[in-house]
Amino acid sequence: MNKIDSHQHFWYYDAKKLPWISNEMLALKGDFLPDKLYSILTDNGIEGTVAVQALQDPEETQFLLDLAEKFPFILGVVGWVDLESGQLSDTLHAYQPFTKLKGFRHLLQDESDPEYILRPGFQRGLKEIFEAGFSYDLLVFPHQLDGVIQTASNFPQGSFVLDHLGKPPIGERKFDDWGDKIRDLASHPQVFCKLSGMVTEANWEGWKTKDFFPYLDLVLEAFGEDRLMFGSDWPVCQLAASYQQVCGILEKFLEGQPLQVQNKIWYKNARHFYRL
Repeated sequence: MNKIDSHQHFWYYDAKKLPWISNEMLALKGDFLPDKLYSILTDNGIEGTVAVQALQDPEETQFLLDLAEKFPFILGVVGWVDLESGQLSDTLHAYQPFTKLKGFRHLLQDESDPEYILRPGFQRGLKEIFEAGFSYDLLVFPHQLDGVIQTASNFPQGSFVLDHLGKPPIGERKFDDWGDKIRDLASHPQVFCKLSGMVTEANWEGWKTKDFFPYLDLVLEAFGEDRLMFGSDWPVCQLAASYQQVCGILEKFLEGQPLQVQNKIWYKNARHFYRL
């Protein structure tokens, strides 16, 4: 079976540039580059990946594009750009020749304002990136989903994907209002969802495969088989699981599903969404 990893990261470790890597995350305090990932992909039958930004830095996008040019298994890049910049239009125009650049992301989860995404400048920036043919990755916590739902309403012709299922409280085995908001968001047909980042929302040292199934059941019901895609969140996933274990969770969940459905979630939906 073909497989595409729709969500992984690369970085040279710099404590000042990666402040979200806390002292509890010693496993991430190092360099993570394509040569370290390639053998892992081969061992797990992954044919290609989408490299997603980890830094909010103007140089981040070019860094990932340079890696993508050198390593053919990087099929697409989700970069970072200042959506509120007065030079956004010029920046997007300059990126047009880079065919592996598929979209952009902002670390919205780190913003204290739960409705940061609704800032007028941010909304104008989203309009510009969609008009330029790019997609947008949504990295948010459940309490930020209201602004995301409103944004989806504002851009029916946009192209969105929710990272990490919207980070539900898996470790607490709760849904709270996450489930209702996910259903609301999924009612917008231009929004996809990545089956990624789950292990780090669980109990890092004590999770069981079945812990994830209620959350996966809900997003499969809400988004359907055509708008879900696999993502490893490597190397962040290594805080709680190996790459093989992350794949194993989805393999177990999809047991019994028709091969057509499995193919969509493992690679076809990512290929379609990111135009790989």
